[in-house]
Amino acid sequence: MSIIKKYVLAALTVVAIYSCKEDIDMSNRYTFTEDTIASYLEAHEDYSEYCALLKAVPISKRSESTIFQLMSARGNYTVFAPSNEAIQLYLDSLYAKDIIDEPSWEGFRDDETLDSIQKVIVYNSIIDGGDDTEAYLTSSFPDDSEEFMLANLNDRKLSVNYGNNPDSIYINGTKDDDGNVLNGSLIDMNNRDIIAINGYIHQVHSVVAPSNETLGDMLKGFIDSGTEGFLVTAKLVLACGLQDTLCQTQDETYEDLYQAESLTDLPTHPSYGKTGYLPEHRKYGFTIFAEPDEFWSEQIGKSPSDITVDDVKAWVVSHNLYPNAIDNDEYTNVDNVLNQFVTYHILPMRIPVDKLVIHYNEKGYYYTTSTRYTVATWELYTTMGERRLFKLYQCSDIDGYPIFINRFPVLDNGRSGTYHETSCNADNEGFIVNTSGAMNVVNGYIYPITPSNEGAGPATLAYTQETRENFQKQRLRFDVAGLFPEFMNNDIRANRVSTDRNLCVGIPTDADYQYLEDVSIADNTVFYYLLGLGCGWQNYQGDEFNVTGRYEMTFRVPPVPMSGTYEIRYAVQNNSSRRGMCQVYFGSDTNNLYAMGIPLDLRIGGTSDLLGWQADVSGDDDTNAEVDKKMRNNGFMKGAEHYHAGTGSAGTARASQYTTRRIIVRQEMDPDKTYYLKFKSVLDDEEKEFYMDYIELCAKEVYDNPQTPEDIW
Repeated sequence: MSIIKKYVLAALTVVAIYSCKEDIDMSNRYTFTEDTIASYLEAHEDYSEYCALLKAVPISKRSESTIFQLMSARGNYTVFAPSNEAIQLYLDSLYAKDIIDEPSWEGFRDDETLDSIQKVIVYNSIIDGGDDTEAYLTSSFPDDSEEFMLANLNDRKLSVNYGNNPDSIYINGTKDDDGNVLNGSLIDMNNRDIIAINGYIHQVHSVVAPSNETLGDMLKGFIDSGTEGFLVTAKLVLACGLQDTLCQTQDETYEDLYQAESLTDLPTHPSYGKTGYLPEHRKYGFTIFAEPDEFWSEQIGKSPSDITVDDVKAWVVSHNLYPNAIDNDEYTNVDNVLNQFVTYHILPMRIPVDKLVIHYNEKGYYYTTSTRYTVATWELYTTMGERRLFKLYQCSDIDGYPIFINRFPVLDNGRSGTYHETSCNADNEGFIVNTSGAMNVVNGYIYPITPSNEGAGPATLAYTQETRENFQKQRLRFDVAGLFPEFMNNDIRANRVSTDRNLCVGIPTDADYQYLEDVSIADNTVFYYLLGLGCGWQNYQGDEFNVTGRYEMTFRVPPVPMSGTYEIRYAVQNNSSRRGMCQVYFGSDTNNLYAMGIPLDLRIGGTSDLLGWQADVSGDDDTNAEVDKKMRNNGFMKGAEHYHAGTGSAGTARASQYTTRRIIVRQEMDPDKTYYLKFKSVLDDEEKEFYMDYIELCAKEVYDNPQTPEDIW
């Protein structure tokens, strides 16, 4: 499916799904002669087993209405309906696993297991689009290996795989190296896109039953069964003591507080006019980027089953990947050489294929109208273990839009440039992420990786001295939501479903519950995440933090790659009369942070005569550079050329007087230290807003380079 098709649904409004639905209002039931999903299924004998389950399974614990009644009522449902044969195959599999005594509904040993299996089949088979969002035809399915934007009734997002035959569509499969789909639920070629009054039906040849297995469970299973593919990775991860961590799925304390309604939604945002809905969950997630077993067999000269953890540690030491790490067998120690190698492959967030690199409003592209990617785009994250920088990168210059790890190309980044790749040194080409070979479980992904240019550059992914130097040579830009894993893990960041619950998310203060691990939110702080989907805001990737009240917040800053002097820039869009003022503090001790100059006035932008802002003069680079220099002398920079200040037809942020960057810190920073930023309100007006879009870390070698001045992008 093309990018434009994929995102058409994102602009539509969706009503909350089944967790908000209790008893069905049958007055809304259709009276037309055409079939509802329920009546169609009931009229076809091939679905008799599935219909019986729909009639047996309630909508929720608090409802007496059944899913069958839901399928008889108004709505937009996508149903992956298993045939009788598919359900029998599922029962056969349960019997083979000794879960039931015989392959039939009479074979269950207790009512609890029977009830659970019935719900597995039913809840996982239905996606509820609410009253206003179209159900999914196969023509509107996501791209290969990507997930549907909406979760199913089991609060799980299903993925799609396309086989070598273009008509072969699987739900929740995986692919081997030859492109064959494994383990997925095949959609019947003749019984798909069946139109009902309230949605579409797609018959599947096997029950859609995503496993509740975690990454930790899966890796342990590889070892227990000797399953190859990521067997060596499994040995390494478990040796580093990460199994329990990778088995985590959600914070049960938050779950209990939310379900008990002990936490309350934030009040209506004063300017956005929407309630600050608290997240329904606080999930944990992880993404592992792993060298496949074939790599280790080639490097070490043994079969995956014979390769030991000590073999890999010796290989890492022999390649001098982490010369300052401790070389011993205490693999759970974050200073250990193997621990540093392994944890650099893991991000503390579950990142689906379509969010590895987020595309929203980069120059030449807009998420609802563009059919191809444009300028080079990236995401920067912080790894597990010792905190280190990790880059995911994508551009339009390479066929198929592959996603790279730690690619550092030469870009056409002049003042009249295109921001496309002009070249890439063989040592800097990075690693390709094989998205079609991804393995997807409840709390994470494993992506196979391979060197982009085998025989050149590092053989394996590592945070080497060369990698650090490459990061230091670049301006490091972080979207504000990308700084904190909770926004990705709970499907808050880059959600393309425009319900109020997604558009305006509230975060509780630490006095109520600390939701964000890397942010301390003091009492009297009203903290909102605004998605800005389709609003035309002058924001990088559309989103922002927007905080009111007598706020005080302390953020953990991403690590720097090497020791040196760095600027921290703070992006501001000041086209609002509600912006406020705050004092900025910085340091490595949260109990002793230092004030950075005078209070930051968020109301000041390019419209102020104090800044010296002038629009670029076409073809006059000298004049434009002089304006940039004057603004820097005042502690300001123009907005970035990289993204549009609004929709895809708008000018760039650099061309907008309302979008600027403030230089809020210029300090020596050490990669082995953790630094913090604190923002504290200095105004009495509690409706004045603190705004945060993105931050930049920029080394002196970049911003004060006499040979190659910092680019405008």
